[in-house]
Amino acid sequence: MREDRVSLIVTEFSPPLAVVRFNRPAERNVLSENVCAQLEETLSKLTARRDVRAIIFTGTGDVFSAGADIRELLSLTSTTARDFAHRGQRLMRRIAEAPQVTIAAINGYCMGGGLDLALACDLRVAGPEAIFAHPGVALGIITGWGGTQRLPRIIGPARALEIILTARRIAAREALEIGLVNCLATEPLEEARSIARKIIDEWDSEERPR
Repeated sequence: MREDRVSLIVTEFSPPLAVVRFNRPAERNVLSENVCAQLEETLSKLTARRDVRAIIFTGTGDVFSAGADIRELLSLTSTTARDFAHRGQRLMRRIAEAPQVTIAAINGYCMGGGLDLALACDLRVAGPEAIFAHPGVALGIITGWGGTQRLPRIIGPARALEIILTARRIAAREALEIGLVNCLATEPLEEARSIARKIIDEWDSEERPR
């Protein structure tokens, strides 16, 4: 199916903040190759801007991101699968190494590659209905975008292994309890904006002469 590259991602500027919104609700905000390419282009521009000091990622409707496009995964060969994994790893590394503070405002389902993206962010704010999972094992695969490394660092190796190997879903409250997310909020995007502004204000206060 052909994708409209113009509408895959919507970027909202309100300096010093930028909000990157996945904009494919009918497709559950899957991170297809075209979406990832546009996201990488967007990040390249945002990370170079000095007036952008925080980048917030969020979804649309009741989905943050359902992860990689299963139809694309099914078409991969051993060679193209390696390339696909490397591209995803590069994208997540770009988020993790961004000079800006990065926050995932998780408005709903956050699965597979979508969870990998959230894990690459500095902070995660979830709505009360958010659901998390790495469902790949049910398909005979595991994530190749860095989640197997970042998840254990955040919640510990034992919990991470259990979540990856069972593919079970984690509700928002449990995600908070195990440290997968930093906080819960009825309006995760607004809470993420508030946190970003507080961080920026603190940075500015430290830079002011005393």
